[in-house]
Amino acid sequence: MLTNPANPNGIAAESKICGVDEAGRGPLCGSVVAAAVILNPENPIDGLADSKKLTARARERLAKLIRERALAWSVAEATSEEIDRLNILQASLLAMQRAVAALAVTPTEVLVDGNRCPAIGLPVRAIVGGDALEPAISAASILAKTARDAQMFELDRIHPQLGLARHKGYPTAAHLEALRQHGVADFYRKSFAPVRRLLAHPPLWTDSETA
Repeated sequence: MLTNPANPNGIAAESKICGVDEAGRGPLCGSVVAAAVILNPENPIDGLADSKKLTARARERLAKLIRERALAWSVAEATSEEIDRLNILQASLLAMQRAVAALAVTPTEVLVDGNRCPAIGLPVRAIVGGDALEPAISAASILAKTARDAQMFELDRIHPQLGLARHKGYPTAAHLEALRQHGVADFYRKSFAPVRRLLAHPPLWTDSETA
């Protein structure tokens, strides 16, 4: 979990609107990552947008600005084991709960991208397409996406044969072929259908067995 020790002095209470978004619901492996951001209206950030609409370079540049300028921010996750135990929706809501709870500033209202809200004990509102409509949610989507990508880059360093840096864990044809060749690692979501099928009907051999 990542968070910043924000200083809210001088910021009006009505300005403490928190945006929340997640990244990594669709991939076959790794955690689902959520971020919560309270922007500082006195230190605005130009160019905030839905992270999916931005280049990787733009996301990294904006993520740095968000961490520097936001009134408060945090990043949290739910693990692949929690995803398998709870299901991906509930795990995503859990990661959002954790992100909001980790904020150094208590928001006055929480805006969540999508149509479901986590139970957080604060005023909360879901906004479909909110990552393109609300700057605080856009900022959260950028932090969640860059943190999730960093997780995939680290796993790729350890398991280069899976190509995680390229497909970020999504079920591409190349990814599924790599799983057939190399087997299912322990950080995979075993409840997801493509992984579940491979575990139930593994190939007769894998590269790891013939190496």
